[in-house]
Amino acid sequence: MDTAGKHWLIEYHGCDASTLNDEPHIRQSLCDAAVASGATIVTKVFHRFSPQGVTGVVVVEESHLSIHTWPESGYAAVDFFTCGDCLPERAHEVLRVALNSTHADVLQVDRGQGGPGQSVVVHEVRTETPAPMLRRTPTEHTSWNQATG
Repeated sequence: MDTAGKHWLIEYHGCDASTLNDEPHIRQSLCDAAVASGATIVTKVFHRFSPQGVTGVVVVEESHLSIHTWPESGYAAVDFFTCGDCLPERAHEVLRVALNSTHADVLQVDRGQGGPGQSVVVHEVRTETPAPMLRRTPTEHTSWNQATG
């Protein structure tokens, strides 16, 4: 059995507060992101906090996709771990647009790569920001920081 997986940790900043507080929108966006990545949804659980914020997880056959939002800060934290042929970058493209973030910090980690001391490899760390005064596109990258790995 192949244990290799991709783990993306994404920090979305500059998001609209009402979007981050809209539980049905967050739920649909996470499900859309899972499907776009090629994952197979098993179940989903979401909760809206009072007075604000949403947390949720979409369990997929390949692992999971989760989110926690802080509308008061315009911030959302997303975690996507997948094994197999899923493409986390497609999930990221969907969420970046759905959350309308002004920038995203992305950490890509390869997991299950080998034995003890070799199974976790930082693949890439980058910050993405949109071009000034232009409509963002999901694949726009203006600042890249390459990590060792």
